[in-house]
This record gives sequence, C-alpha cells and structure tokens, in this order.
Amino acid sequence: MTNPLPQTVRSDARDNRVRILDAARAVFGEEGLSAPMREVARHASVGPATLYRHFPTKQALIMETFAEQRRACHAAVRDALADSDPWHGFRSLVERICELHAHSRGFADAFMTAFPEAMDFAADREQTLRAVGVLARRAQQTGQLRSDFVIDDLVLMLMAHRGLQDTPRAARVTASRRFAAYVIEAFRAAPQTGEQPPGPLIGAVDCNRRQTGTPVVGR
Repeated sequence: MTNPLPQTVRSDARDNRVRILDAARAVFGEEGLSAPMREVARHASVGPATLYRHFPTKQALIMETFAEQRRACHAAVRDALADSDPWHGFRSLVERICELHAHSRGFADAFMTAFPEAMDFAADREQTLRAVGVLARRAQQTGQLRSDFVIDDLVLMLMAHRGLQDTPRAARVTASRRFAAYVIEAFRAAPQTGEQPPGPLIGAVDCNRRQTGTPVVGR
C-alpha cells in the first residue's frame, strides 16, 4: 500500500500558498506595502510559521504577489513600443499604467519605489520610464506631444494618481480613467475638446445640490 500522507501534505501546502497569496493581494492591495506580514497571515487563516515557511521574507512575498501585475506592465511597454502610432502608444502606456496602479495600492507602492527592498520593481519602473522617453521623442517628432514634455512630468502625474487610492474602491478605477484622460490631454500638443470618460460618484450629489440651490439634508 502507498502512504497517502505525503500527497496530503503537498496538497495542504499548495492550498496554504494559494490562500497566502490571495490574502497578500487583498491586504497589500488595500493597505499598501506597509501592512505587516502578520496581517497577511491572519487574513489567510494560517500561522506566522506557515507564512514564513512559504515566504521567508516580505520581499519574496511581494514579488510573488504582484507577479501578474509585473507581467502586465512588461506587456504594456512592449505593446506601446511596437505601436506604429507614437502618440497612441504613449497614450495607451499611460492609461495601462494608471489602471494597474488603481487596482492595487501595493503595486503602486512597489512601482513607485515606496518599498526600497523591491529592487526588481525599481528596475520595472526604470524600464517603463525609458520606454516613455522613447515614445515621447517619437510623438514629439510627429507634433502630437507637446515639445516641453519631460519624463518628470509623468512621474509627477503618477505621484498625484496615487492620491486616488483614498477614494472608495468601487469608484477608484473610474476615477483613474478620468484622471488619465485629463492628464493625457494636458500632454497633447493641441488639446482637443470632446467627452472624457465618465466621472465617479464622489461627492457628486452634494455638489449638484449646491449648484442647483437644493438644500442638502442635515444642514
């Protein structure tokens, strides 16, 4: 007879690893990389020893947690550089970076090097900024990107974009898309008029009532 114990142990270990990564995505996604490892363990319903057996360091956990986002970022860079329209490539890269950041505070922190130990994320950031630099020069040559654009403008924009993490989760991606659309128009050499993506409902009811003179309940 074969002993089923090793098979059971391997299955339990796989299940624990999946639960830990799911928990890390949720915890780091909402609280950022400052969230302690013990919070991830609690969220995954495993003990600290089990967590550290799978991921001996916080850096190792972060790398595995956001592996999918890193691959998506690499794909966005490749697609943008391969785009035959430099302005479209530039615009799509900005939009995709913003969307990745909007979905997870932790990934945004790692990308913006808020976690110094995440050296691979710093390399991703530099690769992305180099790609933006290439796309920017191409788009400027076609006259579509304003001539005074510099890479620091994008960094400044991403720093401001991180403020959207404080908006309600349900409205965050919508707010991100509208924010990106406005910023891209600011980067355009000749801004165009037209409809932007719909805005999120953040304080909209209160503002609309004040504009129309309708009393706000409770005031």
